[in-house]
Amino acid sequence: MLQQRTLKSLTRAVGVGLHSGQKVELTLRPAAPDTGIVFRRIDLPQPVDIPVRFDAVCDTRMASTISPGGDPGAPKVQTIEHLMSACAGLGIDNLYVDITADEVPILDGSSASFVFLLQSAGITLQNAPKRFLRVKKAVEIREGEGRRLIWARLEPFHGYKLTFQIDFNHPAVDATPQEVSFDMGSGQYKQEIARARTFGFTKDVEAMRSRGLTLGGSMDNAIVIDDYRVLNSDGLRYDDEIVKHKILDAIGDLYISGHPLLAAYTSYKGGHALNNKLLRKLLADETAYEIVTFEDEKKAPAGFAELAPAW
Repeated sequence: MLQQRTLKSLTRAVGVGLHSGQKVELTLRPAAPDTGIVFRRIDLPQPVDIPVRFDAVCDTRMASTISPGGDPGAPKVQTIEHLMSACAGLGIDNLYVDITADEVPILDGSSASFVFLLQSAGITLQNAPKRFLRVKKAVEIREGEGRRLIWARLEPFHGYKLTFQIDFNHPAVDATPQEVSFDMGSGQYKQEIARARTFGFTKDVEAMRSRGLTLGGSMDNAIVIDDYRVLNSDGLRYDDEIVKHKILDAIGDLYISGHPLLAAYTSYKGGHALNNKLLRKLLADETAYEIVTFEDEKKAPAGFAELAPAW
Protein backbone atom coordinates (compact mmCIF):
# COMPACT_ATOMS: atom_id res chain seq x y z
CA MET A 1 0.00 0.00 0.00
CA LEU A 2 1.22 3.49 -0.86
CA GLN A 3 0.88 5.17 2.54
CA GLN A 4 0.13 8.66 3.82
CA ARG A 5 2.93 10.67 5.42
CA THR A 6 3.33 13.08 8.30
CA LEU A 7 6.22 14.33 10.44
CA LYS A 8 8.02 12.28 13.11
CA SER A 9 8.40 15.30 15.41
CA LEU A 10 7.60 18.99 15.52
CA THR A 11 9.86 21.70 14.11
CA ARG A 12 9.84 25.51 14.32
CA ALA A 13 10.93 28.54 12.33
CA VAL A 14 10.83 32.30 12.83
CA GLY A 15 10.78 34.84 10.00
CA VAL A 16 8.95 37.81 8.53
CA GLY A 17 5.92 37.98 6.27
CA LEU A 18 6.80 39.09 2.73
CA HIS A 19 3.83 41.45 2.48
CA SER A 20 3.13 42.37 6.10
CA GLY A 21 6.75 42.65 7.25
CA GLN A 22 5.57 41.21 10.60
CA LYS A 23 7.64 38.78 12.64
CA VAL A 24 5.94 35.39 12.63
CA GLU A 25 6.61 32.07 14.34
CA LEU A 26 5.72 28.83 12.62
CA THR A 27 5.42 25.40 14.26
CA LEU A 28 4.96 22.32 12.08
CA ARG A 29 3.42 19.37 13.94
CA PRO A 30 2.49 15.78 13.06
CA ALA A 31 -1.17 15.07 12.31
CA ALA A 32 -3.27 11.89 12.21
CA PRO A 33 -4.15 10.10 8.94
CA ASP A 34 -6.74 11.88 6.79
CA THR A 35 -6.29 15.17 8.68
CA GLY A 36 -4.86 16.93 5.64
CA ILE A 37 -2.88 20.13 6.11
CA VAL A 38 -4.44 22.49 8.66
CA PHE A 39 -3.24 26.01 9.49
CA ARG A 40 -3.98 27.14 13.04
CA ARG A 41 -3.92 30.83 13.99
CA ILE A 42 -2.67 30.53 17.58
CA ASP A 43 -2.21 34.31 18.01
CA LEU A 44 -5.97 34.89 18.26
CA PRO A 45 -7.86 34.92 21.63
CA GLN A 46 -9.58 31.75 20.44
CA PRO A 47 -7.31 29.75 18.07
CA VAL A 48 -8.85 29.27 14.62
CA ASP A 49 -8.25 26.20 12.43
CA ILE A 50 -8.16 26.69 8.66
CA PRO A 51 -8.08 23.37 6.76
CA VAL A 52 -6.42 23.66 3.35
CA ARG A 53 -9.09 23.23 0.67
CA PHE A 54 -9.57 24.68 -2.82
CA ASP A 55 -12.69 26.53 -1.63
CA ALA A 56 -10.90 27.97 1.42
CA VAL A 57 -8.96 30.31 -0.90
CA CYS A 58 -10.28 33.84 -0.30
CA ASP A 59 -7.65 35.97 -2.08
CA THR A 60 -5.16 35.33 -4.89
CA ARG A 61 -3.63 38.79 -5.33
CA MET A 62 0.16 38.37 -5.09
CA ALA A 63 -0.18 35.10 -3.11
CA SER A 64 -2.61 32.34 -2.14
CA THR A 65 -4.60 33.22 0.99
CA ILE A 66 -7.02 30.93 2.85
CA SER A 67 -9.70 31.45 5.50
CA PRO A 68 -12.38 29.22 7.05
CA GLY A 69 -14.87 28.48 4.26
CA GLY A 70 -13.16 31.04 2.02
CA ASP A 71 -14.81 33.90 3.97
CA PRO A 72 -12.78 37.07 3.18
CA GLY A 73 -13.86 38.61 6.50
CA ALA A 74 -12.72 35.65 8.61
CA PRO A 75 -9.24 35.07 10.08
CA LYS A 76 -6.84 34.23 7.27
CA VAL A 77 -3.37 32.97 6.45
CA GLN A 78 -1.57 34.53 3.49
CA THR A 79 1.26 33.32 1.26
CA ILE A 80 0.83 29.59 1.90
CA GLU A 81 2.04 28.45 -1.54
CA HIS A 82 5.77 27.95 -0.80
CA LEU A 83 5.11 25.78 2.26
CA MET A 84 2.39 23.90 0.35
CA SER A 85 4.84 23.35 -2.50
CA ALA A 86 7.40 21.84 -0.12
CA CYS A 87 4.72 19.54 1.35
CA ALA A 88 3.77 18.40 -2.15
CA GLY A 89 7.40 17.92 -3.13
CA LEU A 90 8.05 15.70 -0.11
CA GLY A 91 4.71 13.89 -0.19
CA ILE A 92 3.45 15.20 3.18
CA ASP A 93 -0.27 14.46 3.53
CA ASN A 94 -1.05 15.40 7.13
CA LEU A 95 0.31 18.37 9.06
CA TYR A 96 -0.69 21.01 11.59
CA VAL A 97 0.82 24.45 10.96
CA ASP A 98 0.62 26.66 14.07
CA ILE A 99 1.21 30.29 13.14
CA THR A 100 1.40 33.51 15.19
CA ALA A 101 0.35 35.99 12.46
CA ASP A 102 -1.71 36.09 9.29
CA GLU A 103 1.16 35.32 6.90
CA VAL A 104 3.56 32.41 6.45
CA PRO A 105 7.17 33.66 6.82
CA ILE A 106 8.91 34.16 3.49
CA LEU A 107 12.28 32.85 4.82
CA ASP A 108 14.63 32.86 1.77
CA GLY A 109 11.84 33.35 -0.80
CA SER A 110 11.85 29.76 -2.02
CA SER A 111 10.56 26.48 -0.60
CA ALA A 112 14.05 25.14 0.21
CA SER A 113 13.90 26.30 3.85
CA PHE A 114 10.55 24.54 4.30
CA VAL A 115 11.99 21.37 2.73
CA PHE A 116 14.84 21.55 5.26
CA LEU A 117 12.42 22.06 8.16
CA LEU A 118 10.21 19.16 7.11
CA GLN A 119 13.12 16.79 6.54
CA SER A 120 14.84 17.81 9.78
CA ALA A 121 11.66 16.84 11.66
CA GLY A 122 11.70 13.48 9.90
CA ILE A 123 9.00 12.01 7.68
CA THR A 124 7.07 8.95 8.78
CA LEU A 125 4.64 6.61 7.02
CA GLN A 126 1.11 6.21 8.39
CA ASN A 127 -1.21 3.23 8.33
CA ALA A 128 -3.63 4.71 5.80
CA PRO A 129 -3.67 4.75 1.99
CA LYS A 130 -2.41 7.87 0.24
CA ARG A 131 -5.29 9.39 -1.74
CA PHE A 132 -4.55 10.92 -5.13
CA LEU A 133 -6.76 13.20 -7.19
CA ARG A 134 -6.64 11.69 -10.68
CA VAL A 135 -7.73 13.91 -13.57
CA LYS A 136 -9.94 11.94 -15.99
CA LYS A 137 -10.55 14.56 -18.67
CA ALA A 138 -8.98 17.84 -19.75
CA VAL A 139 -10.03 21.02 -17.94
CA GLU A 140 -8.85 24.46 -19.04
CA ILE A 141 -9.20 28.12 -18.05
CA ARG A 142 -8.43 30.84 -20.63
CA GLU A 143 -8.59 34.57 -20.03
CA GLY A 144 -7.81 37.60 -22.20
CA GLU A 145 -6.60 37.64 -25.79
CA GLY A 146 -3.58 38.73 -27.78
CA ARG A 147 -0.76 39.95 -25.51
CA ARG A 148 -3.11 39.63 -22.53
CA LEU A 149 -3.91 35.95 -23.10
CA ILE A 150 -3.23 33.64 -20.14
CA TRP A 151 -4.29 30.04 -19.74
CA ALA A 152 -3.84 26.92 -17.62
CA ARG A 153 -4.85 23.31 -18.28
CA LEU A 154 -5.00 19.96 -16.50
CA GLU A 155 -5.03 16.76 -18.56
CA PRO A 156 -5.02 13.03 -17.74
CA PHE A 157 -1.54 11.62 -17.05
CA HIS A 158 -0.31 8.61 -15.05
CA GLY A 159 2.00 10.68 -12.86
CA TYR A 160 2.40 14.39 -12.25
CA LYS A 161 4.22 16.68 -14.62
CA LEU A 162 4.12 20.45 -14.97
CA THR A 163 5.05 22.75 -17.86
CA PHE A 164 5.11 26.53 -17.51
CA GLN A 165 5.84 29.28 -20.01
CA ILE A 166 6.44 32.93 -19.09
CA ASP A 167 6.48 36.09 -21.22
CA PHE A 168 7.23 39.25 -19.27
CA ASN A 169 8.54 41.26 -22.25
CA HIS A 170 11.42 42.43 -20.04
CA PRO A 171 15.08 42.34 -21.12
CA ALA A 172 16.43 40.72 -17.94
CA VAL A 173 13.73 38.05 -17.89
CA ASP A 174 13.79 37.52 -21.66
CA ALA A 175 17.50 36.66 -21.34
CA THR A 176 16.57 33.60 -19.23
CA PRO A 177 14.75 30.42 -20.38
CA GLN A 178 11.03 31.05 -20.89
CA GLU A 179 9.69 27.51 -20.47
CA VAL A 180 10.34 24.64 -18.07
CA SER A 181 8.87 21.15 -17.74
CA PHE A 182 9.24 19.16 -14.54
CA ASP A 183 8.18 15.61 -13.69
CA MET A 184 7.39 15.19 -9.99
CA GLY A 185 8.06 11.46 -10.27
CA SER A 186 11.74 12.21 -10.99
CA GLY A 187 12.38 12.70 -7.26
CA GLN A 188 14.32 15.88 -8.11
CA TYR A 189 12.00 18.47 -6.54
CA LYS A 190 14.50 19.43 -3.84
CA GLN A 191 17.37 19.81 -6.32
CA GLU A 192 15.57 21.23 -9.36
CA ILE A 193 12.64 23.34 -8.07
CA ALA A 194 12.76 24.05 -4.33
CA ARG A 195 15.57 26.67 -4.43
CA ALA A 196 13.83 28.95 -6.96
CA ARG A 197 13.03 32.26 -5.24
CA THR A 198 10.13 34.63 -5.67
CA PHE A 199 10.91 37.70 -7.77
CA GLY A 200 9.80 41.29 -8.17
CA PHE A 201 10.45 44.38 -10.27
CA THR A 202 11.71 47.64 -8.76
CA LYS A 203 9.18 49.59 -10.87
CA ASP A 204 6.35 47.81 -9.02
CA VAL A 205 7.74 47.99 -5.49
CA GLU A 206 6.71 51.56 -4.67
CA ALA A 207 3.14 50.99 -5.87
CA MET A 208 2.86 47.74 -3.91
CA ARG A 209 4.27 49.24 -0.72
CA SER A 210 1.77 52.10 -0.95
CA ARG A 211 -0.91 49.37 -0.80
CA GLY A 212 0.73 47.71 2.23
CA LEU A 213 2.38 44.93 0.21
CA THR A 214 5.97 43.60 0.07
CA LEU A 215 6.82 45.39 3.34
CA GLY A 216 9.05 42.44 4.31
CA GLY A 217 10.66 42.01 0.91
CA SER A 218 14.42 42.38 0.37
CA MET A 219 17.25 40.87 -1.65
CA ASP A 220 17.59 38.33 1.17
CA ASN A 221 14.26 36.77 0.22
CA ALA A 222 13.56 37.70 -3.40
CA ILE A 223 15.10 38.19 -6.82
CA VAL A 224 14.94 41.94 -7.48
CA ILE A 225 14.96 43.12 -11.09
CA ASP A 226 15.26 46.71 -12.32
CA ASP A 227 14.54 47.88 -15.87
CA TYR A 228 17.51 45.97 -17.27
CA ARG A 229 19.05 43.43 -14.93
CA VAL A 230 18.91 41.27 -11.81
CA LEU A 231 20.20 43.36 -8.89
CA ASN A 232 21.09 40.53 -6.48
CA SER A 233 24.87 40.38 -6.14
CA ASP A 234 24.90 36.58 -6.27
CA GLY A 235 22.74 36.46 -9.41
CA LEU A 236 20.35 33.59 -10.10
CA ARG A 237 20.47 30.16 -8.44
CA TYR A 238 19.37 28.49 -11.70
CA ASP A 239 19.63 30.04 -15.16
CA ASP A 240 15.86 29.39 -15.40
CA GLU A 241 15.08 30.37 -11.80
CA ILE A 242 12.29 32.78 -12.71
CA VAL A 243 10.17 30.29 -14.64
CA LYS A 244 11.06 27.57 -12.12
CA HIS A 245 9.59 29.71 -9.36
CA LYS A 246 6.34 29.80 -11.33
CA ILE A 247 6.40 25.96 -11.33
CA LEU A 248 7.13 26.00 -7.56
CA ASP A 249 4.11 28.27 -7.01
CA ALA A 250 1.88 26.12 -9.23
CA ILE A 251 2.82 22.97 -7.30
CA GLY A 252 1.83 24.75 -4.06
CA ASP A 253 -1.36 26.27 -5.46
CA LEU A 254 -2.55 22.95 -6.89
CA TYR A 255 -1.79 21.07 -3.65
CA ILE A 256 -4.49 23.26 -2.08
CA SER A 257 -6.83 20.70 -3.69
CA GLY A 258 -6.10 18.58 -0.60
CA HIS A 259 -4.56 15.68 -2.51
CA PRO A 260 -1.51 15.05 -4.69
CA LEU A 261 -2.51 15.25 -8.36
CA LEU A 262 -2.19 12.64 -11.07
CA ALA A 263 -2.27 14.96 -14.07
CA ALA A 264 -0.33 16.94 -16.62
CA TYR A 265 -0.47 20.67 -15.86
CA THR A 266 0.40 23.28 -18.49
CA SER A 267 0.24 27.04 -18.11
CA TYR A 268 1.03 30.12 -20.15
CA LYS A 269 1.56 33.23 -18.01
CA GLY A 270 -0.71 31.90 -15.26
CA GLY A 271 -0.59 32.67 -11.56
CA HIS A 272 -2.32 32.09 -8.22
CA ALA A 273 -5.75 33.27 -9.39
CA LEU A 274 -5.77 31.16 -12.54
CA ASN A 275 -4.52 28.09 -10.65
CA ASN A 276 -7.36 28.34 -8.14
CA LYS A 277 -9.95 28.89 -10.88
CA LEU A 278 -8.60 25.79 -12.61
CA LEU A 279 -8.98 23.72 -9.42
CA ARG A 280 -12.50 25.01 -8.86
CA LYS A 281 -13.50 24.15 -12.43
CA LEU A 282 -12.01 20.66 -12.11
CA LEU A 283 -13.67 19.88 -8.78
CA ALA A 284 -17.03 21.29 -9.90
CA ASP A 285 -17.25 18.52 -12.53
CA GLU A 286 -17.49 15.12 -10.86
CA THR A 287 -16.88 13.40 -14.22
CA ALA A 288 -13.49 15.14 -14.57
CA TYR A 289 -11.69 13.48 -11.65
CA GLU A 290 -11.66 10.61 -9.18
CA ILE A 291 -9.91 9.87 -5.87
CA VAL A 292 -7.64 6.80 -6.14
CA THR A 293 -5.30 4.80 -3.89
CA PHE A 294 -2.65 2.20 -4.69
CA GLU A 295 -2.81 -1.04 -2.70
CA ASP A 296 0.02 -2.28 -4.92
CA GLU A 297 2.81 0.31 -4.94
CA LYS A 298 4.05 -1.10 -8.25
CA LYS A 299 0.90 0.22 -9.91
CA ALA A 300 1.60 3.77 -8.74
CA PRO A 301 3.42 6.10 -11.15
CA ALA A 302 7.19 5.63 -11.19
CA GLY A 303 8.98 7.47 -8.38
CA PHE A 304 5.95 8.22 -6.24
CA ALA A 305 6.64 5.60 -3.56
CA GLU A 306 10.15 7.12 -3.12
CA LEU A 307 9.07 10.76 -3.46
CA ALA A 308 9.99 11.78 0.07
CA PRO A 309 12.74 9.73 1.67
CA ALA A 310 12.05 9.44 5.40
CA TRP A 311 15.30 10.54 7.01
